[in-house]
Amino acid sequence: MTVNQQKNNYVEDPFDSVVTYEAPLKEHIQELRKRLLWCIGFLCVSFFVIATFFASDLMQLLTEPIKSRGIQFIYLGLSEALVAQLKVSFIAAMVVSVPVIFWNIWDFVSPALYENEKKAVIMFSIGSVILFIVGIAFGYSIVFLSAITFFVFMGENLATPMLSISQYVGFLFGFVMAFGIVFELPVVIFVLCKIGVVSVEQLISLRKYIILAIFVIAAFLTPPDVMSQCLMALPMIVLYEIGIIIAKLGR
Repeated sequence: MTVNQQKNNYVEDPFDSVVTYEAPLKEHIQELRKRLLWCIGFLCVSFFVIATFFASDLMQLLTEPIKSRGIQFIYLGLSEALVAQLKVSFIAAMVVSVPVIFWNIWDFVSPALYENEKKAVIMFSIGSVILFIVGIAFGYSIVFLSAITFFVFMGENLATPMLSISQYVGFLFGFVMAFGIVFELPVVIFVLCKIGVVSVEQLISLRKYIILAIFVIAAFLTPPDVMSQCLMALPMIVLYEIGIIIAKLGR
């Protein structure tokens, strides 16, 4: 049989193409697994180091606003103080690990992006991180400390304050994290407008309803006092208007 006859009798196996794509997919999964293990390992090491050497310093820093007002902490269970320290250490380890996690995510997805997409992702990531940090700083330094002063002042003639260390840590992080998240509002508005879920015109026409919803959300996310609610709602309204402006410019 000649070579031409062999070519004519050859029937292409439709499953050959599966092998072509299987190898790269397997390599991507292995690469993703390696990066996940690296991030988890770095997080575990950071948690161990912080919990071993820096936990007491972090607790002293976080409890200083209360202790400076002459209020001492208590713990109701044998493990409550330890659990509070471990919780603080883990959150600190997450913060320390964020650059490593971001770098691994970027290094994994960047080869598949075009240059303009890379620039957009970088700007989006930087803007999100900056807004999150600003939100946490604003929530802690202005709203949280003001709320502490308000509550202590309102209750000082009624009873002696005895604060649980675990409840305080949970309240603190839940409070400031809420501000960090709501400060992402301009980014969320820009993305929603960019992908066509909403338009700038719709956001403008629904402004009064959005403002009402902002005050309702702020009431759920802050302590039950008007001052804290307003200190969260007013920046959200400003961020909403900033988001509309950014969405306009990005069209």
